[in-house]
Amino acid sequence: MPTVVEGHLTSAGLRVAIVASRFNAFIVDRLVDGAVDALVRTGCADADIAVYRTPGAFEIPQVLRRVVDAGRYDAAVCLGAVIRGGTPHFEYVASSVTKGIAQVAATSPIPVSFGILTCDTVDQAIDRAGAKAGNKGAEAAMAAVETANLLRRLEAAE
Repeated sequence: MPTVVEGHLTSAGLRVAIVASRFNAFIVDRLVDGAVDALVRTGCADADIAVYRTPGAFEIPQVLRRVVDAGRYDAAVCLGAVIRGGTPHFEYVASSVTKGIAQVAATSPIPVSFGILTCDTVDQAIDRAGAKAGNKGAEAAMAAVETANLLRRLEAAE
């Protein structure tokens, strides 16, 4: 039987930054609420959660870079909602945000989770922010927690 090393879903003692956009706040606020709720339910203290609000999703990677570089957090969760409209703007923003977050994550010493909704309709976004499809903010927070715990296990084994 192979050795399996994985993280666990306990956030006690973790310091978590949430970088979330204000644009489409009626969706993103639900994602933030879901993330905070998931963190608190798994043991994270309110005082160990910081929420950084950006004007829009496009600004998330820049703020994320500063948050990671500050060295105060064990994990970062990125939350936003980019909803398709009648112009190509959606493609540019969704692509830029995805690439920007991925670039930061690739060089980050802490886990960075991706909770940016890229939806065709408002209804799809609502479904993913706590309705039919669960809360993607909570899922992103738990991915960050699990990865943070996995990284701690890897460091302890070195």
